[in-house]
Amino acid sequence: MGSLTLPPAGPVYIDANTVIYAVERIKPYRTLLEPLWKAAYAQTISLFTSELTWLETLTKPLRDQNTRLEALFRAFLTAQEITLLPATLPLWEQAAHLRALGLKTPDALHAATGLAGQCRLFVTNDPIFQRVPGLPISILNAVLNI
Repeated sequence: MGSLTLPPAGPVYIDANTVIYAVERIKPYRTLLEPLWKAAYAQTISLFTSELTWLETLTKPLRDQNTRLEALFRAFLTAQEITLLPATLPLWEQAAHLRALGLKTPDALHAATGLAGQCRLFVTNDPIFQRVPGLPISILNAVLNI
């Protein structure tokens, strides 16, 4: 298993799947992501994600009426170590340009948010983000050699 290479400082974008892996404690991602959370708690990096992550992570617990999991996602996303960035009109504009590269709307909004936030690293498990010029991504399965 490889290890996640983090920037020494600065903003790091976490995609919705990264949040799901953390909250649901999914292996082997849970172990791989530990340095990310430790760096955030130590305030050497700052974590942010789009408000869209709120929608993407709460949908299944709400559908399944899993109030425990819903509460865990809410607590995680409102922790002081994570900043939720709003989907503003300029982000939607950038997302429209990224849709032209073949990204789906949610992915385009995540990428636009990461770019606007000048992320030093974009943590995801979706290789579609490799299409986005200037987005410094880390694909978890690639790090794990899966």
